[in-house]
Amino acid sequence: MNDRNNTIAGWVLAACGAALGLSIVGGMIFHSEHVEKFGYPVEAADDTGGAGGEAAAVPIAALLPKADAAKGAEVFKKCAACHTVNQGGANGIGPNLYGTLGEGVAEGKAGFAFSDALKKVGGKWDFDKMNAWLTSPRKFAPGTKMTFAGLSKPEDRADVILYLNTQGSNLPLPAAPAADAKADAGKAGAAPANAAAPAEAGAAPANAAAPAAESAAPAKK
Repeated sequence: MNDRNNTIAGWVLAACGAALGLSIVGGMIFHSEHVEKFGYPVEAADDTGGAGGEAAAVPIAALLPKADAAKGAEVFKKCAACHTVNQGGANGIGPNLYGTLGEGVAEGKAGFAFSDALKKVGGKWDFDKMNAWLTSPRKFAPGTKMTFAGLSKPEDRADVILYLNTQGSNLPLPAAPAADAKADAGKAGAAPANAAAPAEAGAAPANAAAPAAESAAPAKK
């Protein structure tokens, strides 16, 4: 009985040894490179893309003529938690924004403590500065106290800027970019495709000379 058990145990050990050997050999034959990272590589969105990139790619002057102040008032509701915009309105977490366009950056809001980061920007709030600020406050003035991430859609920014301009600033809108102005002028000044037809209507018909010449010569009888 013991001999039989020993024989079975021997066969089991032999089988295990053979399996281990095959596993090692198979691993050597079918070796694959170690994967350091799992998943697919995904390119991070360019920080200057999206909001910032669009601001650079689409001049605000090209969007303002098509902007809608009423839509801007709706978008501004996102800002209403921190800002008032009515004349004489109180400062909140952010300053009152009445008459902001045309004012000095970080100036003109009595009682509001602007960040040093915004004070360093200097200049006045024009349309381009406001567009850059609304695109990304943290990029426009690194270190600003404003935590709002910005408005990613250029059309939303144009609508808000137009709305803000109606609230005590009323600055003249900037001229459209040269390419757009030229295209608009071309459209306005171009004659319709068939414009030549009316001009030609006043001229003598192509065969008008023939009757005149014929009438000058007496008809032969």
